[in-house]
Amino acid sequence: MSNLKNKVIVTGGCGFIGSHLVDKLIEKKYDVYVIDDLSAESNEQFYFNESAKYYKFDINDDSIPHKEIFEDAKYVFHLAAESRIGPAIRNPVRATEINAVGTTKMLQYSRLYNVEKFIYSSTSSVYGNLCKLPTDEREPIDCLNPYSATKYSGEQMVEMYTKMYGLKTVIFRYFNVFGERSPTTGPYAPVIGIFLRQKNNKETLTIVGSGDQCRDFVHVYDIANVNILAAESETHEGRNLYNIGTGENISINDIAKLISHDITHIPPRDGEAEHTLANITEAEKHLNYKPSMNVKDWILNLK
Repeated sequence: MSNLKNKVIVTGGCGFIGSHLVDKLIEKKYDVYVIDDLSAESNEQFYFNESAKYYKFDINDDSIPHKEIFEDAKYVFHLAAESRIGPAIRNPVRATEINAVGTTKMLQYSRLYNVEKFIYSSTSSVYGNLCKLPTDEREPIDCLNPYSATKYSGEQMVEMYTKMYGLKTVIFRYFNVFGERSPTTGPYAPVIGIFLRQKNNKETLTIVGSGDQCRDFVHVYDIANVNILAAESETHEGRNLYNIGTGENISINDIAKLISHDITHIPPRDGEAEHTLANITEAEKHLNYKPSMNVKDWILNLK
């Protein structure tokens, strides 16, 4: 029998970000239930914590034992997604099924079983190229690809469930997440993971485009910690949307040079923003969020 006050659900809990969140929740003595179908093509490895309970299901699978999983759950951390631009461009219908329809199903189960709070992992990709830098949460939406468009559709459903059904929710727009367990294969894996794999294999680092594009890199530990901060904090009326970055950015060229000087450039890709830089004032003010890891320090500590 689960401890009813401590039962939480993590969808996508075997992946890069989700597995770190599961570990942090276990450390805090939560009773963690994970839904993950282990299908993410960008993940060369999945991660498990022996203290969590796992359900291998697609979030759209109607045979999910939803009563067993959702009944008496306090929080739902929804990370399951088609989370890479490339696969979403190749198959936008599938991206929509996962990121929009799947999110709606998780919201519906959360509503039916009276979950206390639903935390949704979205993306800074929704800002595209129209936003000012640093970017705050009021900037216009400019979805450049099916990934960002479907994640934004998920955001809209989260907002609707709050307005219509009274479900307490939090939406996070993550900037460029890096750190331990990051995927390293495929052209759309996080860039630092790709560079480190290429360095370890004694290969030339491949920079997409000019490399002048700048990114706000946020460590995966900070992502896991802010999810828990949001779950455990008071929900502020009308304030459920937060950028999660560091408020600093660095060019891809500079990141590459920290890792290797054996560098080449390949053609730019469609559907990617030129620059990202988060305004994190809202998260600092309302969630007591403080990024703890600088990307340059992290890379240099690997050497």
